[in-house]
Order: sequence, then structure tokens, then C-alpha cells
Amino acid sequence: MVNTAHTNVDKCETDGDNAYKINAIGPRNLSIAATETGAKIIHVSTDYVFEGNGTKPYTEFDATNPVSMYGRTKLAGENFVKEFAKDYFIIRTAWLYGDGKNFAKTMLTLSETHDTLRVVNDQIGSPTSASELAKAIKFLEPTENYGLFHGTCEGVCSWADFAAEVLRLAGKDTVVQGITTEEYNSPTKRPAYSVLENYMLKLTSDYMFADWHDAIKEYMANLPM
Repeated sequence: MVNTAHTNVDKCETDGDNAYKINAIGPRNLSIAATETGAKIIHVSTDYVFEGNGTKPYTEFDATNPVSMYGRTKLAGENFVKEFAKDYFIIRTAWLYGDGKNFAKTMLTLSETHDTLRVVNDQIGSPTSASELAKAIKFLEPTENYGLFHGTCEGVCSWADFAAEVLRLAGKDTVVQGITTEEYNSPTKRPAYSVLENYMLKLTSDYMFADWHDAIKEYMANLPM
């Protein structure tokens, strides 16, 4: 069983009941069902379980301290999985992009009508493709290497750096102008430092995620233009 989530972080702030129902009660119910049927459960979680004011990558052993409703509900989901599931993988990822609406596609769309894009440059993380995450899930699922894992692409950058790389790969002339989180004026407190170390994967296996530059290059090469 693979769990889904309420991932609109801004809406979670004003829709806390539904956020808890989807991000916490949902995994709880799936965990109970998995235990009853003898199934493994794969729960995808987030960097938002951390406060995001660190200076070094967070490992699975670091204390959590979510500061947003999204982060709190996702951490509650993790705890329910640990409580009710017998055979589980919890995989925290960050800055995920793939099919559907995502940051890379938004930047490409905006570049069609803007000469300059203002993008936050004081939030640091590791852009991670859904394809890379899926490969890691496929690697873990047949094993009995259960527990909590971090799963992000290697390397770090800011959102502005990520936007610039997306536009460069697409051959766009749009200029990326870095702005502060304060200037962006989001209703949700977002982690300033979202770098996750895939420490448990490295301790228990030889599995490695691709570097974020290589992952976005592959994604862009297969994106219909």
C-alpha cells in the first residue's frame, strides 16, 4: 500500500481538519488495514517535519519540530504508521517534481510571458524527481529493511538556482531574480533549510539517488515542449 497526501501547504493552514484527516487519519487507517491483511505500507513524508533552521543536512536521527500545519499533520501521519503498521517504510522527501503541477512546469509557463522571474533565493534544499523517488521505493519495497528513510536527490541549491537551471535546460532567456522569503510573503512558514541526508539508505545499503542536476536534466529531456 502507498499513501497519498494533502500537499497544498498554504491551504493546510486554513483547512486543518481536512489536513489531519488526509495526512494523519488516512495513513492510520491504511496502516491498520495493512497490518490486518499482512501488507507492507509505504508512507511518503516530507522535510516539513523539521523546523528548517539548521545548518547541516537533517538525518533520520534528528529531532523533528514542524512549524506549519502541513508539517504537523504529516508528522502525525508518520507516528500513526509507526504505531499501527507492522511492516512499513516511511520515506521523507523534499522539493518533489514530476507529472502534474510542479515548480519546474510553473517556471516554464511563467517564462512564456515574463522576461524576469522573482524567485526565493534564501530557502535551500534538494530538488527531487518523482522518478528518482519511485526508483528508491522500488528498491526498498521487496526488502525487509523497514523503518524511516530520507529520500532526496544529492546536492543542494536555492529555489532561484533551481529555476535558473530549469530555464537554462529549456533554452529560455528569462532572467531569474533572487528575492527573500519575506518578499515572497507566503501565508505558510516554510523551512529555510530543507536539506535531508539519506543517512539510513547509506547505512543499510549501497543505494544512491542521482544528483539533482542529472535528475532535472533527464526530466527536462523527456518533457513535451
